[in-house]
Amino acid sequence: MVGLGTWSLTAAALITLLLPGSPEECGHISLSAPIVHLGDAVTASCVINQNCSHLGSESQIVWKLGEELQPGGRQQRLPDGTQESTITLPPLSDPWTLLSCTVLWGDGVQILDQAELQAGYPPATPHNLSCVMNLTTDSLTCQWEPGPNTYLPTNFTLRSFKSRGNCQTQEEAIPDCVPEDGQSHCSIPRRHLQLYQSMGIWVQAENVLGTSMSPLLCLDPMDVVKLEPPRLWALEPSPEGAPPQPGCLQLRWELWEPSLYINQKCELRYQPQLGEASWTLVGPLLCSILQHELCGLLPSTAYALQIRCIRWPLPGYWSDWSPSLELISPQRVPIVRLDTWWWQRQLDPKTVDVQLFWKPMPPEEGSGQIQGYLVSWRPAGQAGAVPPLCNTTELNCTFRMPSEVREVVLVAYNTAGTSHPTPVVFLKSRGPPLNGLYTMALDPHSLWVGWEHPSPQPRGYVIEWGLGPPSSSGSRKTWKMERNGSITGTLLQENIRPFQLYEITVTPLYQDTMGPSQSTYAYSQETAPSHAPELHLKHIGKTWAQLEWVPQAPELGKSPLTHYTIFWTNAQGQSFSTILNASSRDFVLHGLEPTTLYHVHIMAASQAGGTNSTSLTLMTLAPEEFELNIFLGLFGLLLLLICLCGAARMCYRPSRKNPLWPSVPDPAHSSLGSWVPTNTAEEIFQLPSLWDPSMPPITKITVLEEEEKKPGPWESSDSSGTCGLPTLVQAYVLQGDPRAPSIEPQSQSGNSDQVLYGQVLGSPTGSGPEHYIRCDSTQPLLGGLTPSPKSYENLWFQTSPLRTPEPLVPNQEEDCVFGPLLDFPLLQGLQVQGVEGLGDF
Repeated sequence: MVGLGTWSLTAAALITLLLPGSPEECGHISLSAPIVHLGDAVTASCVINQNCSHLGSESQIVWKLGEELQPGGRQQRLPDGTQESTITLPPLSDPWTLLSCTVLWGDGVQILDQAELQAGYPPATPHNLSCVMNLTTDSLTCQWEPGPNTYLPTNFTLRSFKSRGNCQTQEEAIPDCVPEDGQSHCSIPRRHLQLYQSMGIWVQAENVLGTSMSPLLCLDPMDVVKLEPPRLWALEPSPEGAPPQPGCLQLRWELWEPSLYINQKCELRYQPQLGEASWTLVGPLLCSILQHELCGLLPSTAYALQIRCIRWPLPGYWSDWSPSLELISPQRVPIVRLDTWWWQRQLDPKTVDVQLFWKPMPPEEGSGQIQGYLVSWRPAGQAGAVPPLCNTTELNCTFRMPSEVREVVLVAYNTAGTSHPTPVVFLKSRGPPLNGLYTMALDPHSLWVGWEHPSPQPRGYVIEWGLGPPSSSGSRKTWKMERNGSITGTLLQENIRPFQLYEITVTPLYQDTMGPSQSTYAYSQETAPSHAPELHLKHIGKTWAQLEWVPQAPELGKSPLTHYTIFWTNAQGQSFSTILNASSRDFVLHGLEPTTLYHVHIMAASQAGGTNSTSLTLMTLAPEEFELNIFLGLFGLLLLLICLCGAARMCYRPSRKNPLWPSVPDPAHSSLGSWVPTNTAEEIFQLPSLWDPSMPPITKITVLEEEEKKPGPWESSDSSGTCGLPTLVQAYVLQGDPRAPSIEPQSQSGNSDQVLYGQVLGSPTGSGPEHYIRCDSTQPLLGGLTPSPKSYENLWFQTSPLRTPEPLVPNQEEDCVFGPLLDFPLLQGLQVQGVEGLGDF
């Protein structure tokens, strides 16, 4: 592939050198139309010259629209030898694109020719044509709306002519006015205009796809004149003239100088600078006077004022609004009702100290702004001016006056005058009191106070409230007056905050008197206790501790306590708690560990929440030495008792004996029958040939255990191992050497207590020596202090004179050992019962 690519590039370079011109000069594109309507189809053809015929007759012409290949081209060779490709492009969706005619050239394509394609719309009809005669620039300015975008270069031209009447005839053409690119307005200079003469005006729009014109506008330039706004001023009142009326402003204005010869009318508008107030229009105002008195304004209020004018009575356009003029309306006399209340304190028999309060109710419409208050008192029989008791801007005043005075006068004033006087009569408390005063909190910032009105019904009530004790002495109280005597409660919302105790006082007002004041306390929202009591340790023991505390004094404005909770934690982090009622003063902690550290704290809780105290650390006492000795002694006794019980059980349970020591019966206190297990079958055989002098007599044969045993290593099936005993005897004599070690482990089963003893042979009355047969017994025999033989030993008590055991060599003759009967230790105290005819032992 690399070699092929290199060859293609080389061939392309050679072809380029051999061609008479560059590849771009070989082809040419022809279009049906270079500019078309947006969305129309375009037909294009591309012709390759004869000079480029060496490219080959099979050269393929490829079309590209922008960056996309366009299939569907029809290619043919013309009679003159040129190649031609024709294609019909799809509807154009872009206002501008590039069409390329290419041929396959090596690994890519070679552009032969390119052509631009433009698409758009013909110009729409301009509309909303209007013109204004501007006396400032001395020109006629016209503007219009060009319509939607054409996507093509479009030229607008303002055309006009002079005419008469309704512009039906054209007298003289006026030079065209061409606006700047992108603008839709144009101005015709004054030198091309004829004032007071009609003229026709229209707008022409043109591009390559068409031309359009706006409707003809016929006008007189002076009929569309627009004046400049006048200047607005405040008219100062003359000293000789009457003062301005309350709520009025004196205004004047000056017309624009070039428009002085034109008859005009004007309009005035004003807006109070109070938030989002709207404009108020006043007019028309004739320009013959050039001044105006604006009334109906709010007193002492800032206003913004503007003015504009128009040619009148002839047609014209309104001027723009003048710049705003800001003025403040003059004051009016205050028109207000004052509610009053007072406190009196007797200083001496002739003088009282009075603290007077008042509160202006919402002023009436048109009332002037209050600048201050005057409190005065005219003694009886005194004429002339009386100095006021108070002249203040506050809503209270403190003064002294004689005790016999029962009335003062309160007025509000401003620069325009004073309000109507408000008499303040100091009433005596002689009326009936209220019934059932109560309060209720609605939310953290309001309180409802209610009552039951007495009889007769009051004409009103005065309600006072402020912070209660302990901060009531230095706090200012808030008050209000209810003039409706039939109500039974009111909502207090002013100066109410949560977690504060308020003292509320209600005083009924009657005609010419008042009732006694009644007070109550309330808070709008409760809060948790500010702190918990401090814990103290009263007594402590090894497993208990007694705590005590002093309750905190009740706090006004705080919720009453509902309970206490005591928490304690040991050194291991285990926590415990208990709940006590609010009247508790001490508590005993039980179940503590001796010599243990504990952390204890108490929580005081109410309905609004709880507060924890500081932590108290304590340690329980250690046990005393005497108690420790008693405890150790009891523990030792208990351990000894357990050991004794275990030993007794071990001794009295047969299954537990053999692992400790062998069970050896005492021959002096037992009989052979008592050793035989209950399940042992005893058989007495009558042997007819026992008196044969060739064999010793058999006193008694007892089967102690009937058990099938496997032959030992020294046992054989030969009958010689039985020492020539009769057949019946052979069944009851142990076969094998009793001295031979057992190859079977010692049995640990329940029948390990059974003992196999030898059979006694011999006559109790004969003079011959007595013999016994000792056969394979695992039970040691008593006869001395020598320990019992091992499992691999037998007659260990038959020793040499040096008391060394004789070697035990198994042989045939020693299978049965005969010796003196008295040498058998177990038979020394044994009473043997023989067979009949054998005699006594």
